Amino acid sequence: MGLEELIENCKINDTQAQSELYKLFSSKLFSISLKYSRNYAEAEDNLQDAFLTIFKKIEQYKYKGSFEGWLKRITVNTVLQRYRNEKVFDIVNEDITEDVAIEIDEDDISINYLLQIIQELPDRYRLVFNLYVLDGYSHKDIAEMLDITIGTSKSNLARARQILKTTIEDYKTTRRLQSLQ
Repeated sequence: MGLEELIENCKINDTQAQSELYKLFSSKLFSISLKYSRNYAEAEDNLQDAFLTIFKKIEQYKYKGSFEGWLKRITVNTVLQRYRNEKVFDIVNEDITEDVAIEIDEDDISINYLLQIIQELPDRYRLVFNLYVLDGYSHKDIAEMLDITIGTSKSNLARARQILKTTIEDYKTTRRLQSLQ
């Protein structure tokens, strides 16, 4: 069954087609969900919520643009909606927007460790960091998506970068000390 036929069958609530669509896209969408969620279990819950929304709104997909892109947008919006409902964004001092450079040497830090420390950022910092740095959204777009100001988006990005920089420096120092022993 082709993708278009699969989509059309999902539009008429064909459970077999829904199952196939889930199998086809769940791993890609799970990685997106995990990137924005606090942990693995929450990412699983968010993925399930995203698929419920996908199946509920699939009749709105009109074959304009990438279907996978449409699925990804729903997944990101599902996770972000959870955080908007939880009010994880506090009003912050918007003057803290200096750009913090993070130097990463691939020999010193694995990509898995880097992803782990990004995952451990406080919610508001992790969400803005991922949207801006990893997904390329502008501060204006992020502000609209998260219902915050552009200044808050910039401030949260600066704070996320500062936390990551400090964590990476501490990690490098610890590794250097361990190698001297």
